[in-house]
Amino acid sequence: MKRHKQIHTRDTLYSCTQCEKRFTNQDYLKQHMNVHSRKYKCTECGKCFHSKQDLTVHRRIHSGEKPFECTVCSKRFTT
Repeated sequence: MKRHKQIHTRDTLYSCTQCEKRFTNQDYLKQHMNVHSRKYKCTECGKCFHSKQDLTVHRRIHSGEKPFECTVCSKRFTT
């Protein structure tokens, strides 16, 4: 929440030149720019993601893969 509150203050020093979103540090801005470059784009639906890991998790929606299993009840989950 602390990080979120910074978007409502002047503490956001780095702005996206394409959509004007603002970020508290340059690393967050670099991650965000992947959305515009379509670097991590789902080949199934075209949705873009900030990171390779986010795309990997998203792809499970299309594949139905649920790699995580509860050791108590055996219910499976995507994350």
